[in-house]
Amino acid sequence: MSREPSQYDYELPLELIAQHPLSVRSDARLMVVDRGTASWDHRYVRDLPDVLGPGDCLVLNDTRVVPARLVGRRSDTGGHWEGLFLEGDENGFWRVLGKTRGKLDPGQRIRLLNAAGHEDIVLELAARRPDGTSIVRPETGERVLDLLERVGRVPLPPYIRKGEMVPADREHYQTVYAKKPGAVAAPTAGLHFTGQLLERLEGLGVHLVRLTLHVGPGTFRPIRAESLAEHVVDPEWGSISREAVEQIGRARAGGGRVVAVGTTSVRLLETAAAEGELAPFSGRTSLFIRPPYRFRVVDALLTNFHLPRTTLLVLIRTFGGDELMRRAYEEAVREQYRFYSYGDAMLIL
Repeated sequence: MSREPSQYDYELPLELIAQHPLSVRSDARLMVVDRGTASWDHRYVRDLPDVLGPGDCLVLNDTRVVPARLVGRRSDTGGHWEGLFLEGDENGFWRVLGKTRGKLDPGQRIRLLNAAGHEDIVLELAARRPDGTSIVRPETGERVLDLLERVGRVPLPPYIRKGEMVPADREHYQTVYAKKPGAVAAPTAGLHFTGQLLERLEGLGVHLVRLTLHVGPGTFRPIRAESLAEHVVDPEWGSISREAVEQIGRARAGGGRVVAVGTTSVRLLETAAAEGELAPFSGRTSLFIRPPYRFRVVDALLTNFHLPRTTLLVLIRTFGGDELMRRAYEEAVREQYRFYSYGDAMLIL
């Protein structure tokens, strides 16, 4: 089955794009969609203990967002430069996605501005890659994460305040269970949980299982290919442990549902089950879930409302059913749900 990206367009009033999170994370609205009856109910994330039951397994992505947005000045012209840190290697080189007026050649330098707006460390361009990214070398021996904490900014997507962070975003654009640094975008479905809500769920007998998928910049990138089959998903690194696999196996054997929190959890679970059975996994995945697709692990999905023409929306419609998800999104617009990263949520059962 070949589909065109235009089939994943929808109209969204700009005022429904959430610019700030709610003061209490779990106060976000929750559209609970039942695939069996093709119906939905309007609730709140804090109501999850009334929807999930003992034996269900809630799968959380514990990646931690790093302050990956970089701002600086070119040493040769003084011109503005912006970049996104993607990864570092053991030799001290970084791979970044940068933009500036004109062209930077290998050997040229950028002086990064720290959070106070003062010039800080220097990056030297080592090479440009065919994929549009660059290899740079920071002229310092500091640890990458320590350095990013000083010179980096929260990598908000451009539809939130044009990507400009406020200090509170350092906490808000991070799940309460974030542990392993490496993401340049938040696994946004997880932003709705508070420690108190997770404790309530555990107290009811819901199993909490953690895996890691470091979300990359491609997560928000629109599909520009003429067909879904031609679109290539950027690889992202993930890991699921043997202990997590065994926890999920016990939950399923006991009749519990595997409830993935976010599309990132879905992609890693399904990647780890590519051979038919869920197995421990560590490595990169470029899995693009599109119709037709048979889900091997995931029984239910908690997710935010996603951008048109993105792989995330394609995954949602593949999981939830094309027509049902179309109608659910139309309902969310009518009911003025808040959309995208800081917005409300949907639970597909």
